[in-house]
Amino acid sequence: MKNTLALAICMLPSMLGLTRTLRAEDIVIYGATSGGITAAIQAAREGHTAVLIEPTKFVGGLTTGGLGATDIGNKRAIGGLSREFYTRIFEYYADDSKWRQQTRASYFERRPNGSTADEGTMWTFEPHVATEVYDRMLKAAGGKVSVVFGERLDLKNGVVKEGARIVKIVMESGRSFSGKMFIDASYEGDLMAGARVSYHVGREANSTYGETLNGVQVGHDIHHQFEVKVDPYVKKGDPSSGLLPGIENEIPGPDGAGDRKVQAYNFRMCTTDAVENRRAWEKPAGYDERWFELALRNVEAGDERDSWAPTPMPNRKTDTNNNKAISTDFIGQNWDYAEADYATRAKIWRAHEEWQKGLMWTYAHHPRVPEKMRLVYQRFGLAKDEFTENGNWPRQLYVREARRMVSDYVMSEKNCRRTEVIEDSVGMGAYNMDSHHIQRYVTKEGFVRNEGDVQVGSKPYPISYRSLRPKASECTNLLVPVCMSASHIAYGSIRMEPVFMVLGQSAATAAGLAIERGTSVQAIDYDALKERLMASGQVLDFVAPPAASGHGISKAALAGLVLDDSEAVLKGFDSTGHTTPGYVGDGYRHDGNQGKGAMSARFTPDLPTAGRYRVAVSYGENANRATNVPVTVRHARGEATVLVNQKLKPKGDGPFHVVGIFEFVAGRDGWVEIGNAGTDGHVIVDAVQWLPASAP
Repeated sequence: MKNTLALAICMLPSMLGLTRTLRAEDIVIYGATSGGITAAIQAAREGHTAVLIEPTKFVGGLTTGGLGATDIGNKRAIGGLSREFYTRIFEYYADDSKWRQQTRASYFERRPNGSTADEGTMWTFEPHVATEVYDRMLKAAGGKVSVVFGERLDLKNGVVKEGARIVKIVMESGRSFSGKMFIDASYEGDLMAGARVSYHVGREANSTYGETLNGVQVGHDIHHQFEVKVDPYVKKGDPSSGLLPGIENEIPGPDGAGDRKVQAYNFRMCTTDAVENRRAWEKPAGYDERWFELALRNVEAGDERDSWAPTPMPNRKTDTNNNKAISTDFIGQNWDYAEADYATRAKIWRAHEEWQKGLMWTYAHHPRVPEKMRLVYQRFGLAKDEFTENGNWPRQLYVREARRMVSDYVMSEKNCRRTEVIEDSVGMGAYNMDSHHIQRYVTKEGFVRNEGDVQVGSKPYPISYRSLRPKASECTNLLVPVCMSASHIAYGSIRMEPVFMVLGQSAATAAGLAIERGTSVQAIDYDALKERLMASGQVLDFVAPPAASGHGISKAALAGLVLDDSEAVLKGFDSTGHTTPGYVGDGYRHDGNQGKGAMSARFTPDLPTAGRYRVAVSYGENANRATNVPVTVRHARGEATVLVNQKLKPKGDGPFHVVGIFEFVAGRDGWVEIGNAGTDGHVIVDAVQWLPASAP
């Protein structure tokens, strides 16, 4: 799609092979992602000039590149320019003439949660609409923002520094850009790396930042997983024949160990079932059936689930993402992307495109796929009126993570759980701690498994300003709102497009403040920054009140020592619920009646004194609950397992069901673990109570 920006796009010197430095801007922004765009707009609104440099020919990154089903969690966490964007999306679709393939009413009947009309925002949209909205927002910035397309940073000598300050950045073409402050808003973090700022690629060990969900996750493998036994060898049953493509021979581990591997990438396809606008799946010219043999064997073994996730968008379109065991994620084929040169990245990019196109054709047309399954995929095809300059294929690869800066403060799982809350907020995250699979391997039994997927709930939490700026010894005039400082698992929550918009705006505000005060990004006055952020509509923190719906019970109102589900060590139990009243805290967790035997929630109290304690678990009874939930108590004399019928009203005080009275030593030697092995319905995990019991 041609970009309609009526802005200063200075391409001529590059076309003529000339080298020149543009006039020095206040702020130089590399990467016109969603975060880069809001940074540029905010700079202009605060009276500063900015140049927005984009290596491709379009703005918006994933927001205009296919990710129209906004991931965020609690939308109350989104403010400022980010919320303004979604408000403009709402206003666009309020015009009945924008609905071509369906009516507005029919869409919301199909997708009732697609809009929050009471707030005037809409969180689902077509790719070209996001482009139009961004174009208008940038145009409104006037002459203070220059947008430059088609310029890539020189990866070897592209960042020129004097001491700890960047003086200018140089493109492959020879063009250079000077400024007082620099913002790296790219998905890859090339400017950050070129400035010799510390960063990490891959998964840290759990021990690095005191986490539980980082590193290798063989024991946390219930999502998007194989449900049938699939032979991984070229010749079935013959290990000597070698493995099918994309499968690792070694079992990863141990759990919690770090590595240099990153979660899988894919393309967020915009498909449609409107026949007049549908482009049928085509067999790629380089189709190699060896890469799809695993998918075919999986289907033949009995897994006929729809292996994709098409979320409805306006005008009978979708944002289609990865789902189930073998889907659009090209697992394990992106590990070198983050630090690769442009030629290698292009090769990885093309391989992902060939894989995804080939998989769609395979599921839609291969004779080894059952007809019923083929018809599901044939019903949809690429939308002909999207990405018209790119054969209707999304123009942005979903780089879910690449480099991540290591600054004075690294956001971690503790922040996402709000067990550690920072005081220098520049925005909020609210999505689950989320990682897609990272690799495929062969189990000791000789079958294929996926590894790396984690989906664990977070509470809305503030993001530290220190995680956006490097250490002062490394660079004093650079901010990094996209490849910011976070562990692998925390980044999995933060890495949402609306959050990047929030952080981009905050980065530009901080850069402007540093310019005005003549200081470094490390030395700015946070109170002054906070005042400006609040004035521009940013949401810096809030605590979701347990009683917001009238259904939650505060821990402070309960006797004894109570641990909520957010304080448990979880394996699975990633789904959260709020529909059954009487829960402790913000909600409860459940197993969705799936993954039986694979989930557990361990509650470990720090008991002040030794003695006898009455142990009770809380849950909300319901007809769909399990009758045989195993609750294991580790006490001073051993372990005991009690089965709890969660269909029945708890027998105890309030929401608590008494499991028994047990002897405990002081400290953290004892625990209570709720599992779902062999259960016959939904298993609820809410809270555990230890209440001192009188002597017999």
